[in-house]
Parts: sequence; structure tokens; C-alpha cells
Amino acid sequence: MAIQKFSVAALRKVRKYINNILAVPESEQQLTSPLVNDDIEVPEPDSLDALGDVFKFGGFDAPEDGEAIPPEGRWLISVVNPAEVLVKLPNLQLVPGYRLVSYLFRAPGTGFGVMWAVPEAEGTTDQLEAALMAADGANRPPRPSMALVDVMAVVEGDRSPSSFLIASILKREFAEFGAQGLARDWSHHELIDNIPARLETYWRDDYPRDLTPRIRSSSDGQIVVEFFSCRTKAPVEIVRHIDQYPAHEDASPPYCCQSDRQVVLSLKSR
Repeated sequence: MAIQKFSVAALRKVRKYINNILAVPESEQQLTSPLVNDDIEVPEPDSLDALGDVFKFGGFDAPEDGEAIPPEGRWLISVVNPAEVLVKLPNLQLVPGYRLVSYLFRAPGTGFGVMWAVPEAEGTTDQLEAALMAADGANRPPRPSMALVDVMAVVEGDRSPSSFLIASILKREFAEFGAQGLARDWSHHELIDNIPARLETYWRDDYPRDLTPRIRSSSDGQIVVEFFSCRTKAPVEIVRHIDQYPAHEDASPPYCCQSDRQVVLSLKSR
């Protein structure tokens, strides 16, 4: 397999751009009780000249600021349009004929989101609201008709090595959309390319030293993405992320992958 390495600084910049687009507006953040600290980190505004301008679209059923919610929580249709990320994201785009829709679950002390890919004909306001009415608590989210479980199934691109690396980051940001409180995990991870100085003491000789993001590609088009992250909130961990993407002749969508999460170092038990 050929190996190609990438700058973690560039990858962080792409991640920040994705964060900015997927940031839940304050009107949807304030649904939880003001007495609860949800540890919300709204990304700072950032402009990527290379990505250009992105379009905006209106949402549905947005609650009023500070609207009270029942103790068991409630679902709402988010104003966030996840497909905006793909408007200017390098090397990737949305498959024509589909749209991405997002819902949020908000309850005192917690919150998370779900995201679906739906055919454009199935993504009308009435259909999204009908799915909302059928939802039942945190374990039964709203799901529009004909929705695809894996939103990455409607992402296409040029199959360049960098496109797969970006897709791996995008997949994780999509999965943690709208997460608050204990529902957050990936958002506590920092992308790294070397051992953080504060963890050098715990690093064994048999641990990897070069943590640079990399792509391994085979002659049949199979791609393996590998990168590392450091969880900065307890439990502090160094994690190796490995995503395997299908070969050219595979019938699977090109940007759907099998993921493996390997904890290299954990301070949980130290």
C-alpha cells in the first residue's frame, strides 16, 4: 500500500469550518434548564477564504428563546442544514436528489441530535413535522419516510486521498451534532500529530511515535485512513482512529467506512 501523510494543522482548520456550520444556534441551546451546566462550547466564528461563501436556509418549528421543556425532554426540528458543510468543503459534495435534515432532543442536563439523508421529495416541512409527531422520547427519534441511516451514503467526491481523510472527520462531526453534557465525546478530542508534552511521562517505548494523519491506498482503490486524537477531558486518552473505505469495485457507497477506535493510552486508571 502507498502511504501519504497530511498536515494536522490543515485538518484542524477543516474541522473548525465544519464545527462552525453545524453549530446549533443559541435559541436551540437554551432549551435546557439555565441551572444546569451543559459544558457547551460554541466554536468561534471563522472564515476560510478557500471555502468561499455558504448559503443559508430557514428551519422549522424553532422554539422561542428559553422555552421550557418537560422533564422527559422533547424533540424539535433544527434550523441547522447539515448539507451546507458540503457546499464548499473540498473534494466532497452531496449526491443530487437528496437533502440532509436534522432534529434535536433536549432534556434537562442533556441533549443530542440525529441527522437523516432523505430524497428531496420526502423532505418537505409537512413530512418532517409528521416524523416529529411520531417520535417518542430519547430512544425513538423522529425519522422521515425513506430516510437513510448513514448520511455518508449520500456523500460523493473525487476519491482523492484527502477526500477520505476529510470524510472521516465529517462523519464524526455529523455523529455528534447537537450533543450536550454527557452526550459529548468526540468534541472533547483534539487532533494531534505528536505526543502531548504532559503525557510524555506515560508514553511507552512500544507506543507509536509518529502520530501524523495518513492514508494508505491500494491498487484496487481501497483506502485506510489513520489519525490520532487526544481526549482533553477526563478520562484523558490518546486514541488511534482507523477507517477502512471500500475498493473501487465494491458496491458500497465510496464514503461509507468501517471504523475502529483503539485507545493507545488512558489515564483513567492511573
